[in-house]
Amino acid sequence: MQRALNLETQPTHVARGKQLASLFYEPSTRTRFSFESAMHKLGGNVTTTDNAGAFSSAAKGETIEDTRVVSSSVDVIVLRHTQCGAAARAAAVASVPVINAGDGDGEHPTQALLDLYTIQRERGSVEGACVAFVGDLKYGCTVHSLVQLLVSIPGVSIELISPPESALLDEYRTLLDVHNVPYEQQEDWDSVLPHVDVLYVTRMQTERLTTPAEALRCKGAYQLTMQELEHCRTAPSLCIHCHVCRKLFQRLIPTCVLRTFGRFGTAS
Repeated sequence: MQRALNLETQPTHVARGKQLASLFYEPSTRTRFSFESAMHKLGGNVTTTDNAGAFSSAAKGETIEDTRVVSSSVDVIVLRHTQCGAAARAAAVASVPVINAGDGDGEHPTQALLDLYTIQRERGSVEGACVAFVGDLKYGCTVHSLVQLLVSIPGVSIELISPPESALLDEYRTLLDVHNVPYEQQEDWDSVLPHVDVLYVTRMQTERLTTPAEALRCKGAYQLTMQELEHCRTAPSLCIHCHVCRKLFQRLIPTCVLRTFGRFGTAS
């Protein structure tokens, strides 16, 4: 964490002469740009394809295991894929490191690191924070990864706010239990807003829901507006994370911090 903080004032070209392959099988503008711009800032170069499923040899029948071919000409691979576990499969055959930039409804570990960094940067500490996860907790890969990081931090408590069909999976709730992290799960967020330190709002991933009825019920749920912000606590430690913010707010409560990851990084 401290190394990341130091990079803000002490830039480095540690990747000079290195080549990054950006393989994105799933649409993602902000995550892709984050990795590519980071590689350039570190002095490296980027080879990229933004729709690998259609504009790579995958269209001719190659599988994720054929990533070994890509690894022969680059130094690191950043992989975004629609299938859970795709990054692990690629890493098993590649001769260079493979970074998971999101694998369907699985995990998004680098985004979780960025989330943790942003909380640390804004609050001064992650310890003791009450974090409310809001929205699609079932399919939201960023939530899955961040939960795994938070369980190791002392004093953290968690609120899980979602429709029943988008609730956090049992395996992650079990992880919270094993690490004795207190949490509550509910559908309404009105009672939660006044006491949370970090409001982590994710979009409802209606494209991953199995029935039209589920998609219709969840679409538009938990829209963060000024009305909700006015119910939040007024402590300066409040940090609000919005992965998708489609409207620019006319005004913000002065003690709130609205983050769309435009400064420290981006999510998609």
